[in-house]
Amino acid sequence: MAESTPTVERLTVYPIKSLDGRSAESAEIVTNGGLAGDREFALFDSDGEYVNGKRERQIHRISADYEGTHAGIKAVELSRHGEHTSQRFSADGLANGMAVEWLSDELGYPVSLARNRQGGFPDDTHAAGPTIISTATLETVASWFDGISTENMRRRLRANIELGGVAAFWEDHLFADRNHYVEFTIGGVSYRGVNPCQRCVVPTRDPDTGEAYDGFQETFIKKRRETMPEWSGGEWFDHDFRLMVNTLVPNSAWGNMINVGDQLEVGGPIEIDG
Repeated sequence: MAESTPTVERLTVYPIKSLDGRSAESAEIVTNGGLAGDREFALFDSDGEYVNGKRERQIHRISADYEGTHAGIKAVELSRHGEHTSQRFSADGLANGMAVEWLSDELGYPVSLARNRQGGFPDDTHAAGPTIISTATLETVASWFDGISTENMRRRLRANIELGGVAAFWEDHLFADRNHYVEFTIGGVSYRGVNPCQRCVVPTRDPDTGEAYDGFQETFIKKRRETMPEWSGGEWFDHDFRLMVNTLVPNSAWGNMINVGDQLEVGGPIEIDG
């Protein structure tokens, strides 16, 4: 393989868990190793369970357009996909009043919104760092499916960090086996690659309508197995519905920044303590 220069090409945060993302030029690493503004808000039902794309198909039909100059948001406009009318809510008032009523009406049952400014609401509370994929991977995986563009696949997979300057599936260099992390830096800041992300039902659905793509998982598994690069595979692949890399960030790196244009340098495997 030709020498690669992995570079951060795109940063995306998802201010409201399971709703649309927004691009950022830079983001601070906050408590738990996540990115500032990522999954800062989350929806819950009356039993205290997440209302997210895994459990609620209707959430795909809600569009979110954010205001703000940094990774955090000042306000959001919520609308139903395909409709021209929207309602604007300030970030400070999002967890109360009209926004909660609007979301409850759209979903058809009572929901609440919670906010966590330091760390958000990650799916994986152990590997809570930013998720990583390459642009070439998104392009390749999109090509497996008729009618799915790279942008559509980007919205299905919902990674935080997108790498340019590398081949498809290069990010699979960033995990090892179940007893080791892979140490690497982005812009000189330390990260640990943990595992290839186990995908859920969300990528199989259209991100605007929630409509399922017939045979998505079966096609994905077949093509992932056929295109597995020599630097990937291993014991993590008890099944092949895995793509994107989950990470964690050591406490010493919290408070640092990540920026579009930062270069990634791979170190080596380090044994997991305990």
